[in-house]
Amino acid sequence: MSAQKSPFLFLLSASTLVMCVACGSADSGEQAADDFSAQSNRGQAFIVDANSKPNILNIAVGSPDHTTLVAAVQAASLENVLVNAGPLTVFAPVNAAFDALPEGTLDELLKPENKQTLANIVTSHAAPGKFPLEFLKDGMELYMATGHYLPVEVREDGTYVNGAKILASVEATNGMVHVVGQVFLVAAN
Repeated sequence: MSAQKSPFLFLLSASTLVMCVACGSADSGEQAADDFSAQSNRGQAFIVDANSKPNILNIAVGSPDHTTLVAAVQAASLENVLVNAGPLTVFAPVNAAFDALPEGTLDELLKPENKQTLANIVTSHAAPGKFPLEFLKDGMELYMATGHYLPVEVREDGTYVNGAKILASVEATNGMVHVVGQVFLVAAN
């Protein structure tokens, strides 16, 4: 009986091996290596798995309305700040807010020689602590990571921070993201 099973097992093993080799290709291995290389150049801040809840940076990266903010965060080398444990509240300007800056302002800020100024501006959008929308009360001043205080105003049409209306709010694993329609330039100088 075992003599009959041996050729069958050999053929089964050989056919499985042939199928595995035929289904795989050198290109897919090269692609996986390229994907790993590209991912490792961006650091751990960009690693996300299917079971992870999004942190502040993941939310920004995943939003088509925040590509300019993500570019500014990267140019200022602040990615790891937005993935740290926090808690942190970020007022995230939409792309249109950056587009509304005076012509040439963003291009100038993104230059390597202006990295510190850009970092100050990006940091002026972050407050240490987790501040859900319902916590923000009219007349309060919110302490920002740059040491500045920004006024909070609650109007009939919504909540405003530094004159910018909060358009939406998203909870992150390490804090809150409040989407705003204006760039805070309080720390530019």
